[in-house]
Amino acid sequence: MSRKNQTLGEFIIENQSSFKYTSGELSRLINSIRLAAKVVNHEVNKAGLVDIIGAAGETNIQGEDQQKLDVYANDKFIQTLTNRNIVCGIASEEEDDFISINSQDENNNNKYVVLIDPLDGSSNIDVNVSVGTIFSIYRRVTPVGTPVQLEDFLQKGNQQVAAGYVVYGTSTMLVYTTGHGVNGFTLNPAIGTFYLSHPNMTFAKDGKIYSVNEGNYIHFPQGIKNYIKYCQMEEGDRPYTSRYIGSLVSDFHRNMIKGGIYLYPKSSKTSNGKLRLLYECNPMAFLAEQAQGKASDGFTRILDIEPTELHQRVPFICGSWNMVEKAEEFMRLAP
Repeated sequence: MSRKNQTLGEFIIENQSSFKYTSGELSRLINSIRLAAKVVNHEVNKAGLVDIIGAAGETNIQGEDQQKLDVYANDKFIQTLTNRNIVCGIASEEEDDFISINSQDENNNNKYVVLIDPLDGSSNIDVNVSVGTIFSIYRRVTPVGTPVQLEDFLQKGNQQVAAGYVVYGTSTMLVYTTGHGVNGFTLNPAIGTFYLSHPNMTFAKDGKIYSVNEGNYIHFPQGIKNYIKYCQMEEGDRPYTSRYIGSLVSDFHRNMIKGGIYLYPKSSKTSNGKLRLLYECNPMAFLAEQAQGKASDGFTRILDIEPTELHQRVPFICGSWNMVEKAEEFMRLAP
């Protein structure tokens, strides 16, 4: 039974038995993510004081400018997970290909792979707006003790064993699930410890916030345009409030606490949407469903989509159950 004032470490130990694989490996893995998050948090919080903000002069596999802090966060998470010899493979949004860990070590019996977006919302770094880290964990499907293969990473989201995010905001929080609900932990910066602050987090069935980049309205599918007009209509408990930060972690986190829907549809500019299935949509969809919410591409459950490539993009609608259902209805009825 979770209780407030528990540390993250205590919570992990207390709830380890509820996880169907009880080797302790997953617990050590989440502890490693906690450690890396604390290191990255320290750099995020001093970014304005040193030469770590701004572009690094390179682009990632997506063709986007990498921010210096992006590169730092990517290095720290990979370094921490590699040095602790906990995972057999890592895939990062910032890397062209997956990384095989200790593939030549005959004693490497690690069973988990991690997929990570090291610094989501990095375009907000220079203007001091919240950014975050998103992570997703699977058990490998290829034989233990052999080098990981692409198929270990291209698993449906419904095969995730854990997922979560860290939001670096006015306070730093780590929120995660292992398939038994969603719990949030807030960092006490004075002593460097995460404490359980938001036990059993859930989406309200209905919400009053919609989060979408309305500047792209003209490029959206007709179903999404119709849904946005529905949100703005003065009827019943509408119009809804529009809130959009431009950082998936921050928008999702707010909507889970307050009730709302997040939309990043495909458009005439991005035919498959912009968000990545493996690094962003799957982990957030797992969290949403564990928090009694819903996640869809407009027609299909996100967690049922079969991945075909590491950096695959999909449309993404996520949040309070009834709001997502209504958005899907508009998508189905659109000409």
